[in-house]
Amino acid sequence: MKAIVFDMDGVLFDTERLCMNTWHEMARERNLEHMDQVAENSIGRNRVAIEKIYHDVYGEDFPVAQFLDESRRRMWDSIEQNGLKLMKGVMELLIYLRQSDYRIAIASSSGDQVIERYLEIAGMRQYFDRIVGGNQIQNSKPSPDIYLKACEVLGANPPDTIAVEDSPNGIRSAYRAGMIPVMIPDLIQPDEEIRQMYYKKYASLTEFREALENNTF
Repeated sequence: MKAIVFDMDGVLFDTERLCMNTWHEMARERNLEHMDQVAENSIGRNRVAIEKIYHDVYGEDFPVAQFLDESRRRMWDSIEQNGLKLMKGVMELLIYLRQSDYRIAIASSSGDQVIERYLEIAGMRQYFDRIVGGNQIQNSKPSPDIYLKACEVLGANPPDTIAVEDSPNGIRSAYRAGMIPVMIPDLIQPDEEIRQMYYKKYASLTEFREALENNTF
């Protein structure tokens, strides 16, 4: 069986950038410092882990739940007004994988309800056999939990399964799960630690698909 597991934000949809821009906008409105640090550390993590990062930087009294709920509302407003932007080459890759009999899953730190809604908006739900959201596991990326669960529900063997990620925390998670990590950077470029962990790096999903099609992966 051929199997592949995708992260979602910054891999399938250009929502990671939208989230970061929203957080920075809200930080400026509230005169919050250190948002660059908070945002970068939060990429690839689920809500529980993100709330801890906010509390560590801004204190236990910071209304992080209110802040994150407001940012999510603003993101949805933007998506409703401007649409959900796909990353380059998404549809062509998914069609190719389906035609090539891959089993396909999503392992995203976003909640499963958000994942389902994004896929519905984009008309892409039929391409995914399984979905694992960050609310379904206890330990967020960079822990391997979410990728191990994705492989489990796919019935796939981790060493034979490709994980497609854009963030360092995601690569760490896939690597620790014993998978085949592929990095397609979005907001953060890999450092030497991450370069030692991924199997291949591509500039886009289009390049990745071409490598699979041409047997150069």
